[in-house]
Amino acid sequence: MRDAGMEVIYTGLRQTPEQIVQAAIQEGVDVIALSVLSGAHNYLFAKVMDLLQKADATDILVIGGGIIPEEDVPGLKALGIRAIFGPGTYTDEIVKFIQESVPR
Repeated sequence: MRDAGMEVIYTGLRQTPEQIVQAAIQEGVDVIALSVLSGAHNYLFAKVMDLLQKADATDILVIGGGIIPEEDVPGLKALGIRAIFGPGTYTDEIVKFIQESVPR
């Protein structure tokens, strides 16, 4: 993402949804990109979306990635996760999606 000219704020592994949302709001981000390999994506993504709504920060684009079964993708998108990128997705595809989705 940095190579594409984006400013990246990496908060580290094992951040709670509360920490993620707090950091996003404090930093004034346009995008939150979540990656989950543990299988807890349904809970964690839902919690992030709930906290963003409670903070009136639903203008932040949220995307996800990781090991996410195809059958879970519609439910995640219904929560407001705009895109899910699975293993093997080229970074260029993610960059293009963000560039097309975030107003300049």
